[in-house]
Amino acid sequence: MAGIHVQEISSAVARLCMEANYYLPDDIRHSLEAAVVKESSPIGKDILKALLRNAAIAAEQQIPICQDCGMVVVFVEFGQDVCIEGGFLTDAINDGVREGYQRGYLRASVVRDPFQRRNTGDNTPAVIHYDVVPGHELRITIAPKGFGSENMSGLKMLRPADGLPGVKRYVLEAVGQAGGNPCPPMVVGVGVGGTMEQAALLAKKALVRSLAQPNPVAALRQLETDLCHEINDLGIGPQGFGGATTVLGVNVEVFPTHIAGLPVAVNIGCHATRSRSIILVGESIQRKGGECSNG
Repeated sequence: MAGIHVQEISSAVARLCMEANYYLPDDIRHSLEAAVVKESSPIGKDILKALLRNAAIAAEQQIPICQDCGMVVVFVEFGQDVCIEGGFLTDAINDGVREGYQRGYLRASVVRDPFQRRNTGDNTPAVIHYDVVPGHELRITIAPKGFGSENMSGLKMLRPADGLPGVKRYVLEAVGQAGGNPCPPMVVGVGVGGTMEQAALLAKKALVRSLAQPNPVAALRQLETDLCHEINDLGIGPQGFGGATTVLGVNVEVFPTHIAGLPVAVNIGCHATRSRSIILVGESIQRKGGECSNG
């Protein structure tokens, strides 16, 4: 077994929360820089330049790229040979979110109950997704998700007969209805297959895949390219003021599904689609009863 202490996890999560809010990911920045060159609309070009200046100021002054510091989504790849020492993994992650948002002066945006709407004050709890994998490493990806873009996301249960054309129609419909609300240029994550909740999870995971890493499957890579061109042809443009840059990239993820279904989810990210990752490597330990708490 390989041991990782909860304090190491909490400290890493706190740091990731701050860095994710302060630093625009390289793939997004490079895409914005390329869009400035290609954008035909003078207003759109100026907006793209302003977004890049905003990101530079945020990084230099260690302040959030956006006032909406998001609800923290966490993807954990949990090596099956890892033993969490000193407490529970979920608690450690939430402790890290709490510390990062308070120490980093990041806006607390989470309410404890969706009806009573009372703020938790520390941006917890996080939404955590676990995936058990081989090995003795713990990979943690923090993705703060603002709700200007999250509110524009959606899911539809298509029929198998709708096929690929139906998937494309729904993606274009969802983005078209979103318009300028998600603070474009957007990043669009598309999840196809599985069940209702699996499609939504795939779409969320798609947002954290780098735009510099196209889908390894040729047909899906072509779908991503086609959707990107067709979305940009909608003319929504930077911040909804018109232009050729509505989307920076489209990432598509798929999963096996039922013979009677074709679930499709669209998760929209704004121009500051944020994520930050770290890999923690466990140290070799001799496991003793009661000392390993992986909950």
